[in-house]
Amino acid sequence: MSLLFLNLITSLPDLISKTVETNPYIAYFVISFAMFLENLIPPIPSEIIMPLGGFFVYKGNLNFYILIISGLIGTVVGAFPWYFLGKFLNEKKLSNFIDKKGKFVGITLKDLDKSRLWFDKYGVLLVFWGRLIPGIRTLISIPAGIELMPLNKFIFWTSLGSLIWVIFLTAAGYLFGENYEIIGLYVDNFKVIVKPIFIIIVLFLLIRFFKKSQKNII
Repeated sequence: MSLLFLNLITSLPDLISKTVETNPYIAYFVISFAMFLENLIPPIPSEIIMPLGGFFVYKGNLNFYILIISGLIGTVVGAFPWYFLGKFLNEKKLSNFIDKKGKFVGITLKDLDKSRLWFDKYGVLLVFWGRLIPGIRTLISIPAGIELMPLNKFIFWTSLGSLIWVIFLTAAGYLFGENYEIIGLYVDNFKVIVKPIFIIIVLFLLIRFFKKSQKNII
């Protein structure tokens, strides 16, 4: 399975390049589908897709705005399966599990309702900023589904965060030109610094939520 992922990742740039050379209009669909896969399969990094597209904008083969729209569509559509997976887990399993087994771990359906209220309050920030952090941006859709974040709100904030990310990568590919491949190195360094900070923020919000819950119980 890991070999399959590796072959898929390494073949994407060649596939995009060949499509741009043969038919630029089809290339937009290929890039959109590649971004869909990037969101569906987390090991595929977006930093090997959109910067390459930006490079072809630099060469004059692709249009910047059409490329952004294509990448954005693929990104947002790719977030849906994870969102609905979270929603399925919530509706079909999580509530039933808490109802039957929650008393053994000290969790009730009332606690679940409180967590949904917490996500309604802070979930927008998590979904928006999560879409800008490599390694988190894909899976952030799962808690949004679990906590039943309204679909229209999820689409809006996912699209906004994804739009910034897609523009950033595409513009970077355009500015770096033939050196677009080094963008991945910068993104990896950024990931090492920002990912722990984001996790700390999430933990802080969780601790704050549980403290409030305890006060309400007392």
